[in-house]
Amino acid sequence: MADDPRKTDTSTFPDPVYKETVLKPLFDGAKAHHVDGFRAIDRAHLVMLAETGILDAEQAAAIAKALVDIDREVDVASLTYTGEVEDFFFLIEKELKARLGPDLAGRLHTARSRNDIDHTLFKLALKERIDVLLAKAQNLLEALIEAAEREKETLIVAYTHGQPAQPTTFGHYLSAVVEVLIRDIERVHAGREIVDLSPMGAAAITTSGFPIDRTRVAGLLGFSAPLQNSYGCIAAVDYTTATYGALELMFLHLGRPIQDLQFWTSFEVGQVYVPNALVQISSIMPQKRNPVPIEHLRHLASQTFARARAMLDIMHNTPFTDMNDSEGETQGVGYQAFDSAYRVLDLLSALIAQIRIDPARVGQNIRRSCITVTELADSLVRREGLSFREGHDIAAAVARAVVAMDGDLSADGYPTFTKAFAEATGRQTKIDEKTFAELVSPEHFVAVRTRFGGPAPEPLAAALKGYGHEAEAFARYAVRNAERKANAARELDARFAALMERA
Repeated sequence: MADDPRKTDTSTFPDPVYKETVLKPLFDGAKAHHVDGFRAIDRAHLVMLAETGILDAEQAAAIAKALVDIDREVDVASLTYTGEVEDFFFLIEKELKARLGPDLAGRLHTARSRNDIDHTLFKLALKERIDVLLAKAQNLLEALIEAAEREKETLIVAYTHGQPAQPTTFGHYLSAVVEVLIRDIERVHAGREIVDLSPMGAAAITTSGFPIDRTRVAGLLGFSAPLQNSYGCIAAVDYTTATYGALELMFLHLGRPIQDLQFWTSFEVGQVYVPNALVQISSIMPQKRNPVPIEHLRHLASQTFARARAMLDIMHNTPFTDMNDSEGETQGVGYQAFDSAYRVLDLLSALIAQIRIDPARVGQNIRRSCITVTELADSLVRREGLSFREGHDIAAAVARAVVAMDGDLSADGYPTFTKAFAEATGRQTKIDEKTFAELVSPEHFVAVRTRFGGPAPEPLAAALKGYGHEAEAFARYAVRNAERKANAARELDARFAALMERA
């Protein structure tokens, strides 16, 4: 019979390989991302323990002084993981014991667990990153609105299926991007609201028999409120999936107009001009103007999307409980998504502010593609009483003829039009040559599209005004969050200092 391994096991924790492959990376991650969070949690929890009478004033004062001493005396950045303690939490507890002894030092951990501490740390770190992201997204939103206002009358060729389709304005196009970004920002806001609920006080799973005040700790840490169900505090990682789901969608969506800009700056299309400051010249071909910032935007947006998607994949089919899958190293992977996201938002804001439309190339492409001919079909319905299908057939005949002669619809299309109209209807058109030229002009095409959401001046102006109101509301949201964070930090500092006065 084999020996009972529990009786013969002489190994000691940590195994050297486990130390190097798991514990050291986790410790280094805590050093890089969570030192300030640990400090705030320790102080807020200590203030609450004192205010509720779980610790007396003398005990709380001694622990407070020891925490300050640790901050002053331990250079966290220079620490190398040795395996002497399991993780950063136990490092702080070890330092407390060295200063206070095991009995008093151990009292700071009353009514809490690494479970609720960890998820609180992750939420604090996520909120910081979300708020930076929202500030940068706000800058992009304002840059897009400003550009849309500036370019509201600037004609461009709009494409469908990669082919010239209809004229519109660059302002109208950018307004569509604005609307999607507004919805994406709202999704990030929704994710942030979940992140903004504090897990502290859940302890391991079921809270505690001590008379803790979860709302007080949440407020001191700058959270809007405690997350209610204590099991959910350590199991419901929807704060992670909501955040990265919103991030994934934002950068999926931003990648699409970025790809348009890549296409529109090509030599063959050329309707967008990128200034020299954002163009790199080939090392061998001096004639080339490479708008490489757009390429960097495209791949960085894709990297952000992929990193955010990875966070969702990691959460897939994990148990509904506290588990390492959602913790230290996984959170670190997610932070990389924010790093690339910031770069995209900053660079895209700068690009949008500086690019311009090349009117000559737009005019040439409109002429060559006959994209205003849709309005000719519409006008035949309104002016000549034809069905749309009859008008469409006549307009199609005109377009085919003009393209075949490499002509200009406005200047060269009228003879073909009168012929096609007579053949289709058996009568002469009431539209003269001057009116025909006006009807097929890109300016007229845009001007008559006055319906809600259209590119004409009236609906576009109304839309831009509404976008401005949305941007102002987002700015107020950011101010409220910043004020609550600052107020919480001041309150925590004041209450912690009050504990110190008794030391």
